[in-house]
Amino acid sequence: MGGEQRVTARTRVPAGRRWLGIGGADLLVIEGYVLAAVLLYAGLWRDLDGGYLVGSMQDQNLFEWMFAAQAHAVARGENPLFSDLQNAPLGVNLMANTGLPALAVPLTPVTLAFGSTATWTVVLTGGLAGTATAWYWLFSRHVVRSPVAAAVGGAFCAFAPAVISHAKAHPNFAATFLLPVIAIRLIRLPEARRPVLHGVGLGVLGALQVLIGEEILLIGVLAVAPYAIWFGLTRRRMPRQVVVGVATAIGVSTALVAYPLWLQFAGPQSYHAIEHGPKGNALAAFVGYPSQSLGGLVTGGPGTLAMNGTEENAFFGWGLVTLVVVLAVWLRAELPARIATAACAVGAVLSLGPVLSVDGEPTGWPAPWALLADLPLLESVLESRLALACVPAVGCLLAVATQRVLDAPPDRRFGTASLRAVWAGALVVALLPIAPLPFDTVTRAPTPEFYAGGEWARWVGDGGTIVPVPLPEPLRADPLRWQIDAGMGFAIPQGYFVGPAGEERLGSYGAPKRPSSLLLDGVAATGEVPPISDADRAAMVDDLRFWRADAVVLTDGPRQEELHTAVSALLGPAHRAVDAWVWDVRPITGS
Repeated sequence: MGGEQRVTARTRVPAGRRWLGIGGADLLVIEGYVLAAVLLYAGLWRDLDGGYLVGSMQDQNLFEWMFAAQAHAVARGENPLFSDLQNAPLGVNLMANTGLPALAVPLTPVTLAFGSTATWTVVLTGGLAGTATAWYWLFSRHVVRSPVAAAVGGAFCAFAPAVISHAKAHPNFAATFLLPVIAIRLIRLPEARRPVLHGVGLGVLGALQVLIGEEILLIGVLAVAPYAIWFGLTRRRMPRQVVVGVATAIGVSTALVAYPLWLQFAGPQSYHAIEHGPKGNALAAFVGYPSQSLGGLVTGGPGTLAMNGTEENAFFGWGLVTLVVVLAVWLRAELPARIATAACAVGAVLSLGPVLSVDGEPTGWPAPWALLADLPLLESVLESRLALACVPAVGCLLAVATQRVLDAPPDRRFGTASLRAVWAGALVVALLPIAPLPFDTVTRAPTPEFYAGGEWARWVGDGGTIVPVPLPEPLRADPLRWQIDAGMGFAIPQGYFVGPAGEERLGSYGAPKRPSSLLLDGVAATGEVPPISDADRAAMVDDLRFWRADAVVLTDGPRQEELHTAVSALLGPAHRAVDAWVWDVRPITGS
């Protein structure tokens, strides 16, 4: 391979006692990854009933709801990829909402036994630890010999700033442990004795990754595509094992994901695209420091360079960016380093978006993403996320560089120990400022007794609908938690999800709001009750019939008195039930 010696997996595995190919050094590294992940989520592990990640905004409510909805569907023998428990009566397409069915469905016993907060915690913690372990395995078996070098690279792949940013709210970007496993299968494919069987395994892995996170898979493909194309064009003949294995993998994966992808793109409550507008990274974002880090405490974090705390998709810091540039030049003779450098450059450049921005303000100069932005699938990608491709690339460079330092012959003037000390110092300077801090966790407000104690069942028929006041939406998703604590025994209108809106069926967060929902939103926001007209009452009746509502429920909370006045003016007197006011609307809707 271009005159470069290829080291086999057998020569790379550290000597020592092994169990299933795992040595003592491997176990120590893996245990370290698990400990680091647990420490980050210590607040959740201490409170698996009420713990809530502050930085997740409303996303923890959303993902816990999706885990609970899929467990509920599995327990009832229903389709776990679609749910009618939210956005009544239309439902929610979970394949179009990052439902992670490949994790949520197998973890159904955990959800049913311990609750969806436990599942959320397991997925996030296991996702980070598993991602670090998988990249460590790839590096230690196919890139470097030293477990120390592989451990450095693997740790960065799971605990880099961009990953940590998503790891407080987006498990589909935290649990990427299948990507390095897929890469390992591809690396081993040319030597596979049974390419068909090897391709079947590769196809299954690809399908599972689609059912965990399609976007990160797409980002990875985009980043390595230029190198893959160049590799294919410069080879006179592709090995038979590669052709057979890849063809088999494509066939198997296509068969396994055909229905889920049909449901996602053409099924009920599917949508065509999500328009985010230009959301590329500014050049300054690459050298800034993330909010969830030591450097962020000093500098104040990204400021306006990131959309929010869960979309800090670059922020490697000056030290690491400088080190990566040096390593790209120093290690250019190493094939893994050249591939990593190419992927990092592609991901970084594409993440700039369609228009170049230096310090948050567009310059007006077009960037390469402008050529791809309107293509199918790519039109919905949040382009700043393409910088996530830089993370494993940088991890690979760190692993190769560490191996190079460990292999360096003694120097008469400085000695090997001094060189290693210099490298250790460089790592500290580059990585310590972006080292992650434990996630802030609070105890969420308790679920109203009306829901938690089962009083709701008196007011709702089998499979009926409760209308919480004000109605749930992306910025107000607590009712999703109440529904979970009530055993998913009723549906709710609106909610927090992505679904179609308008004649063009573009993706929109939450449901299009109906007149009575808008009226109640206004009361909740301002505390002012407008004059209620007969037209308002008629609209309320129409909305309740559309939602197929059984009851309208107001629990304790902000603007309770004003909301009670408004709903009473619309529907008449309410009934007091435990800690809630209830309007039984079954006589109106015929539910």
